Amino acid sequence: MTTRATHRMRLFGDLDVLHSGIVAIAACVLTAGLVYVGYLLHVWRTARRAPCLPERGECVLLFGKHAPQGRIDRDFEARLDRAVSLWQSRPPAHVVLLGGGAQGEPSEAEVARAELIARGIAADAPLQLEAASRDTLQNLRNARGLLGDTLYVDGMRRRVTLLSSRYHLARCALFARQLGFDVELCAAEPRLQLGPRMVARLAGEAAYVCWSDLGTRWARLIGHQRMLARVT
Repeated sequence: MTTRATHRMRLFGDLDVLHSGIVAIAACVLTAGLVYVGYLLHVWRTARRAPCLPERGECVLLFGKHAPQGRIDRDFEARLDRAVSLWQSRPPAHVVLLGGGAQGEPSEAEVARAELIARGIAADAPLQLEAASRDTLQNLRNARGLLGDTLYVDGMRRRVTLLSSRYHLARCALFARQLGFDVELCAAEPRLQLGPRMVARLAGEAAYVCWSDLGTRWARLIGHQRMLARVT
């Protein structure tokens, strides 16, 4: 079993994760699915409206994607191409490449760095690698630790740009705001193109966002500090 599969099995076997999942399922059942539909619309609107050029773009968090044996797919390639486009139009002062990998294989962050350099980004560009995470929440939690005091300028939170695929941005934004980031979004693709694969992606992301958000709201309601500590 790969480390990616092992990580997912560990998550689904976690009592707090199961607790939040039961709460989300109950909410969806009791509302005849209307709660889920609301989250699906939110994920779709976020994916459709996200800009390709951030307002600030000074600090960019580039989300990796599963790259077995260092092979990238279309989604990962689009994220990398967008990062290069940002660099060409307005070079960011700081870029964090996110994503770990299986033992003995290059991490997603290492793959991203190699691909960016191959696309013309200078080898001495301000790239920082976060190569220990296995999911989006870990991506952002580890990035927060890496950035440290640089997240604040004159006592104010510095805005960070979340660069990822359109279908993934609602989840990225949810976790980032829970972790205290001031964020703006940057979509990898020029526009949202609906098709069977994209609809399935959006539906899956809506389920994930519904689960995560309702679980967090429930944890706050009942004062479950252990559950809250995982997402804040």
